[in-house]
Amino acid sequence: MTLNATLIPGDGIGPDITDATLRLIDAAGVDIAWDRQLAGMAAVNAVSDPMPDATLDSIRRTRLALKGPLETPVGKGFRSINVALRKAFDLYANVRPAKSVIPGLRFTDVDIVLVRENTEGLYIGIENYIKIGDDERAAAQSVAVVTRYGAERIHRYAFDLAVRLGRKKVTLVHKANILKLSQGLFLDVGREIAKEYAGKVAVEERIVDACAMELVSKPERYDVIVTTNLFGDILSDLTSGLVGGLGLTPGANIGKEAAIFEAVHGTAPDIAGKGVANPTAVMLAACQMMDHVGKADVATRMRNAIEATLREQQTVTRDVGGTATTAEYTDAVIARL
Repeated sequence: MTLNATLIPGDGIGPDITDATLRLIDAAGVDIAWDRQLAGMAAVNAVSDPMPDATLDSIRRTRLALKGPLETPVGKGFRSINVALRKAFDLYANVRPAKSVIPGLRFTDVDIVLVRENTEGLYIGIENYIKIGDDERAAAQSVAVVTRYGAERIHRYAFDLAVRLGRKKVTLVHKANILKLSQGLFLDVGREIAKEYAGKVAVEERIVDACAMELVSKPERYDVIVTTNLFGDILSDLTSGLVGGLGLTPGANIGKEAAIFEAVHGTAPDIAGKGVANPTAVMLAACQMMDHVGKADVATRMRNAIEATLREQQTVTRDVGGTATTAEYTDAVIARL
């Protein structure tokens, strides 16, 4: 049966690594009718709009998208399109796995799934300047919003995921010792949801700074982490660093009406078009997509081929210690399917 999905190649190295991923998906025998659309700077350059209606309409129709990295201007210009897409489709759960695969790193037994609330917290975008005297920008404030509804669904998603994957423990990460209302609500709701899973999966609590310290000293003690938007953004990059960097970690954005799977690293414009970028993150995002649409067997085959290629270190890109081009690495992964 043919799947329908939206493809957003992205900016910088995006087209290179998404094309490599399509080769892998084809080799795995999955029939997907891709609707190619633009977003980010590629869309600005083409149609003067970073998030065109055609792209949104495509995702509404397919309810499934694979996306390369998108460029976001720093400190000016349009807001993050990644954030805008999450809001547009209420993609409330961001799932970022980090697993040790590359040999020779400090840690060899990291296997963490971080579940981040994706639509609330400080990233909800409620900000304003405060005028004092003649200074229109004398102060600025950002409001963090945590709702019971939002906290309930992200905690339930994390516990359901843990049970589905056969995970043993969920860690509730928070800052309720200082932010007693917003973070306190998030933690209280997590405790309530945890009771529903008693006997199925263990639960513990960690203050975010203590969690960060333990992640860089004994990450093997963590299994599934669930936390708020800003903390999840920071900690997921940290866990990526434990296993070799953002180039090796994918991200899934899940909602009731749509799901978008992506590389979470940047656009790397310095190597765009040179054929040397590492497509692993988008490839692993495609594995998450296969799991999402019920093709777990395909996801496992693809994931095993990627991991075997990385472990052998014979044909890998230069960011992970090799000399292979994007195409050569892709060929090696396909050969292991």
